[in-house]
Amino acid sequence: MRRLTGTIAAAAALLALTAGMPGAKAEDILVGVAGPITGPDAQFGEQMKRGAQKAVEDINAKGGVLGKKLKLLIGDDQCDATQAVAVANKMVSDKIVFMDGHYCSSTSIPASAVYNDGGVLQITPASTNPALTDDAAAKGWNNVFRTVGRDDAQGGVAGKYIAEKYKGKKVAIIQDKTAYGKGLADETKKAMNAAGLKEVMYESITRGDKDFSALISKMKQAGVDVFYLGGYHPEAGLLVRQARDQGFNAQFISGDALVTDEFWKITGKAGEGVLMTFPPDPRNLPSAKAVVDSFKKDGYDPEGYTLYTYAAMQAFAAAAEKAKSVKVDDLSKALHSMTVDTVIGKLSWDKKGDINDAKYVFYVWKDGTYKEM
Repeated sequence: MRRLTGTIAAAAALLALTAGMPGAKAEDILVGVAGPITGPDAQFGEQMKRGAQKAVEDINAKGGVLGKKLKLLIGDDQCDATQAVAVANKMVSDKIVFMDGHYCSSTSIPASAVYNDGGVLQITPASTNPALTDDAAAKGWNNVFRTVGRDDAQGGVAGKYIAEKYKGKKVAIIQDKTAYGKGLADETKKAMNAAGLKEVMYESITRGDKDFSALISKMKQAGVDVFYLGGYHPEAGLLVRQARDQGFNAQFISGDALVTDEFWKITGKAGEGVLMTFPPDPRNLPSAKAVVDSFKKDGYDPEGYTLYTYAAMQAFAAAAEKAKSVKVDDLSKALHSMTVDTVIGKLSWDKKGDINDAKYVFYVWKDGTYKEM
């Protein structure tokens, strides 16, 4: 029997049943989604919740999985590792067979141990730190997968672009000390250095920081032309706004944690021209049209990780149908042997659970929206 880790009781207040859905029945298949439903990253939790809910509704409307209806449980980890472990333990205690989550790499990584011990398949739609799947594979786990790329893929694109576009310029690399932010910044730095450009500064900030005056002054004094941040949108938004207020107009570049209109709400016009990396916008794919239209009919724009969360639920359902089972060993074997048609296109996985052929492109913020360059 697989063991549970952490304190199950601590998660009780963090878990809620999907609003408007009837109580679970004995024949239901329980699945979960977990992310920052509240807190500074709540807009991403909303994306994940919406994506999972819509996927469950659509799958159930087509007959469910293995002739049974899916029942969705929602966990709120606030992108906090301790709460994520508590949520994971509660989910395992409630006997889910699949977790669509988490969002932050710093929560997905510790939660993955709980899901492995509990025999639960985990597919994250958003966590990009390579350690998530690298460490799981090194330990012989078979329960961890993604529907999104890794920081080494994203950082590789960003680092090469910076080195080529800003050859001979002064670049500052900044990271927020989180598993995601530091991982992405370091991968970007590695690729940039390999392409022949060395940074003039490597600095760190802390999540929750509000005043970046000292850092901005330091970059101005160093004559920085480009500053790259590995971090999340609240700090990114404040950093670029304060930089512009202080007359520091160097090019600002960051990663996929800026794919929310909340970033522009923080920056206003100061966000004009900000660059970021993210996979090609899935909302534009033919495979997503019907689902995107359905979301928009309900008054919701499925931006960011909404469709990646939807795709993770599709992958679970397809694997269960192929395996004729919801046991983690059977689901894992099925996923490794198949290509799944999802809203974000055809997905297949390597031996670590990472998607094959992950792609990243650059986006630019303009007039309150982000568009592919």
